[in-house]
Amino acid sequence: MKAKDFDSKFDEGADDIIDDLDVKSARRVNQEAKRINVDFPVWVVESLDREAARVGVTRQSIIKVWLVERLRAEAANKPLKSDTPSGAH
Repeated sequence: MKAKDFDSKFDEGADDIIDDLDVKSARRVNQEAKRINVDFPVWVVESLDREAARVGVTRQSIIKVWLVERLRAEAANKPLKSDTPSGAH
């Protein structure tokens, strides 16, 4: 199926377009994982575990989310809420 035909089918509100996709060969661009090891003090790991349990995710997920948030803030040159003095907006 050509891209324009697929787009038309989607734009027309087709109920099911999944059969038109080759999901076995699909890739997430720029999402290749690379394993790293990071050592944290015990109190940091315990704090991460408490926060992860509070929001219902794994320790790894909370670390990933927080790191991505920080990297995006740095890339946008915007301080995080926790980086601003109390009462400053």
